[in-house]
Amino acid sequence: MREPPSTLHAKSVRYCPAVLDHDARLFEVSSPIDLCLRVTLGSEKEPPRLINAAGDKSTIRPKYLGEMVHLIPRKEWRHPDRPILQIFTPYLFVADEPVYMTQFPPFSHFRSSTLPGLMIGGRFPIHIWPRHLMWAFEWYDQKQNLTLQRGEPWFYVRFETQDPSRSVRLVETEITPQLREYITGVRGITNYVNRTFSIFATARSRRPKKVVIPKKR
Repeated sequence: MREPPSTLHAKSVRYCPAVLDHDARLFEVSSPIDLCLRVTLGSEKEPPRLINAAGDKSTIRPKYLGEMVHLIPRKEWRHPDRPILQIFTPYLFVADEPVYMTQFPPFSHFRSSTLPGLMIGGRFPIHIWPRHLMWAFEWYDQKQNLTLQRGEPWFYVRFETQDPSRSVRLVETEITPQLREYITGVRGITNYVNRTFSIFATARSRRPKKVVIPKKR
């Protein structure tokens, strides 16, 4: 396909070093599922409820949808009229040196129909806090369904190392028994402790010496 003349101009934004460096450091994660959900706020005596708006056309069985998706309790919302939804993702990142990862909404992806709320981002050190990512969503407009399409950009991740000029390469890693045990120890701690960043020193002391072992193909 012939490119438009504007993209070939020497001063085109596609050649800007700052833009290229920014884009190269964003890793796009696509939605692994098709999803169409509706939410009802309920009342003080009736809890909010999630409804699978796709009905019989849903590609996910109800049992597994219930394991992946849930509303957090009303008292934990940031606003009394904005439910917060969480989706458990299959993605987990680890590192053998100090690396912080930030999760962003896909701000460079144009959707023809906007989502009825905002994705909640987060930032944490993946070298000492290996946890499966959650996709958190604050639902502003409950009159609209939340629709996700498999394969569309779901969120971005970006990694910060001690040298900000370094590039980052992702490799698929073996889940060794030592890494699995470490992940299990981290996974349930939020149920018992608030402000988990305060226990990073303890997590660091229990961390296996090496966790990144590239998977053999």
